[in-house]
Amino acid sequence: LINTPLRGNRREATTHQRHNKTMSAVKKLIPLMDRVLVERAVAATKTSGGILLPETVGSKLNAGVVVAVGPGRPSPMDGKLIPNGVKAGDKVLLPEFGGQAVKLDEGPQKKEFLLYRDEEILGILQD
Repeated sequence: LINTPLRGNRREATTHQRHNKTMSAVKKLIPLMDRVLVERAVAATKTSGGILLPETVGSKLNAGVVVAVGPGRPSPMDGKLIPNGVKAGDKVLLPEFGGQAVKLDEGPQKKEFLLYRDEEILGILQD
C-alpha cells in the first residue's frame, strides 16, 4: 500500500503517510511499565457547510489513538506482570485533565503526544 500509486482515494493515502511519520517519531520513545503513549484527536477546523473555524473556537477533544504501550506493571502480590488494558491502535476516551505532554522531533516540526498511566484512561471507543 505504501508504494502503490494513488488511485482515486487521496485521503486514504495521506492518512497512511501521516501514520508512517507518526510511527517513525514514536520509535524514539518506548513507554515503561504501565504507561501508554496517546496522540490526541484533532478537532475539526471546518464545518460541514464549508465554513472555516478559528483555533480558539475548537476545544480539545477527549479522545485519542494509542500509539505505543509499555509492557505492564508488576503485581504487588507475586510480582508477575499485569498487561495493560489497551493496545496500539485503540481509540480511547481520555480524562479532561492529566497526562504528561511529550514533544518528539519529526524533522522541522514537533509532534505532541500525551503519556498516561493505563489506569487513567477512561475507556476504549468502538466504531
